Amino acid sequence: MSPSKPTRITWLGHATVLVQTPAGANILIDPFIAQNPKYPKNFSLPAKIHAILLTHGHGDHISDVVEVARKHGSTVVAIYELAAYVDGRGVAETIGMNLGGSVQVEDVLASMVDARHSAGAQDEQGIHYTGVAAGFVLTVAEGPVLYHAGDTAVFGDMALIRDLYQPSVAMLPIGGHYTMGPKEAALAVRLVAPKVVLPIHFGTFPPLKGTPEQLAALVGPGVKVVSWKPGEEFTA
Repeated sequence: MSPSKPTRITWLGHATVLVQTPAGANILIDPFIAQNPKYPKNFSLPAKIHAILLTHGHGDHISDVVEVARKHGSTVVAIYELAAYVDGRGVAETIGMNLGGSVQVEDVLASMVDARHSAGAQDEQGIHYTGVAAGFVLTVAEGPVLYHAGDTAVFGDMALIRDLYQPSVAMLPIGGHYTMGPKEAALAVRLVAPKVVLPIHFGTFPPLKGTPEQLAALVGPGVKVVSWKPGEEFTA
């Protein structure tokens, strides 16, 4: 029997990640493109993005959701209030859900899990309540279980994510200032117990000073911390 195709995870700078599954689904998380100084130059998204997952309403996570969803025919999946917000701004297809729920997106079961962070959306009319911050666990058919933590502090109930889903790959913010830094992320690694950590939300702006090397030194052997650059791909 031939092995299944790998799941491909491409970091597009900040917290923006493209997941491409063995069955050919393209899932984009937290699209921050036009104003993202770390978005890789000349990178082209696939013609079809089946789903866009939003972890929370801050502009550096949702600023390009309307344009990408329209251009690439995407369904946007987000916490209920944020889904309603982007629907009102012109996204045609949305799925509103909430913490603890799961939705099937092509060959991926997307489960919404807790995160600790603020979450309002800001536009020309002010700041809007768009639910609370979340993370996503993606259970890929014929593939790995992935955890995108969104923007978060470390919290003890990350152990529940481990117990419920056993993610093998964790995408964790490490920049500090607005999210966990390396010290806190190292504890998150102990709680979640992945085999691989893909650091995100670092190096985009001057306050985000944490580095993969700092995290790797704190985590020690036994967990692979990938030191990657925007545009690079990890296969799982």
